[in-house]
Amino acid sequence: MLISSWNVNSVRARIENIKSYLLKYKPDILMMQEIKTEDVNFPYDDFSSMDYESHVFGQKSYNGVAIISKNKLKNIKTDLIKDKLKQSRIILAEFEHKKKNIQLINIYTPNGNPVDTEKYDYKKEWLDQLIKQLKTLSKKNSNIILAGDFNIIPSAEDVYNVKSFEDDALYRLEIRKKFREMINLGFNDVYRYFHEDKEGYTFWDYMRGAWQKNNGMRIDHFLVSNSIIDQIKDININKDPRGREKPSDHTPIEINLA
Repeated sequence: MLISSWNVNSVRARIENIKSYLLKYKPDILMMQEIKTEDVNFPYDDFSSMDYESHVFGQKSYNGVAIISKNKLKNIKTDLIKDKLKQSRIILAEFEHKKKNIQLINIYTPNGNPVDTEKYDYKKEWLDQLIKQLKTLSKKNSNIILAGDFNIIPSAEDVYNVKSFEDDALYRLEIRKKFREMINLGFNDVYRYFHEDKEGYTFWDYMRGAWQKNNGMRIDHFLVSNSIIDQIKDININKDPRGREKPSDHTPIEINLA
């Protein structure tokens, strides 16, 4: 079972790239971030024609998350975080796998820059609420797959030039500590579980030839509960979509659930 996560940077602007990806790689579930559209304008028909059901928590022009799936999903929730700015950044769904009920959480964490503004405070508050929800959810069902654009660089190995990001909201120590706090709740950073020190960039800026120079960073992640980590066969960062015309600045990450 292939589960994929991708910040598509506008689902409508990238629809042909997304459809090409679905046709070529055939994920069972795709979690999308930064869809940048209201629910009513989401391209449901494009995905239903490819046998995907869509669950959407959208917002006009900004943010927004969605899950499309070939499998039946249930218990869809979009109210896990009391967002003071009312931004669409999290959606939860559940599915059955090998007689286990798995909670799938798709997130788009605030960027937080510049750090001396309310945007950074908002990011910290949002992450604190996420951690609180993960504690609560884990008590009811410890089988959780948390994925999306975390906007967190976990360590120095995860960015092309760490000195440039020492005071960036993606790498600040207190933000990295919050990432570690999530893992300490009983999760594994799946990429590092399989690749201890291998480069794994998932984002390359559109500017300054970042893609061509491989000046990237790893800010998109899969965190999987200890209880089901042994069911993950592998993880892949699929760079193919990033090299296409009019790409998102992120590329899909994929896990294979045995």
